[in-house]
Amino acid sequence: MSVSLPARFAVLEPFVSQWAIGGSAARAEQRGRSSKEQREAFYVAASEHLGAALDHLDARGLHEFDQADDRLMNLMLSLAHVALAEELQKDAEATHATFRKFMEIMRTPAGA
Repeated sequence: MSVSLPARFAVLEPFVSQWAIGGSAARAEQRGRSSKEQREAFYVAASEHLGAALDHLDARGLHEFDQADDRLMNLMLSLAHVALAEELQKDAEATHATFRKFMEIMRTPAGA
């Protein structure tokens, strides 16, 4: 398996193709398309590494990010979307997902 994240976050590689995606709208869409089991597995794995990931990214600065850092950042931004489902909405996530399609994200600080 090739590693597309910074080496110390290689344990999160299984989640890259599904969750390391750019743009808030794309992350929200992925959250809505994913199953409860997929969200939960990602949430559990990524939450353990959130602090270390933020420390790693903060130490570099946005202008110094390489592709691996960009993927890690996108992974952590997806975690923010998934955390809302896992921590707050829980069993109501399916209901919220139904209505999310009517909320179009046009522009955000974290990417369109």
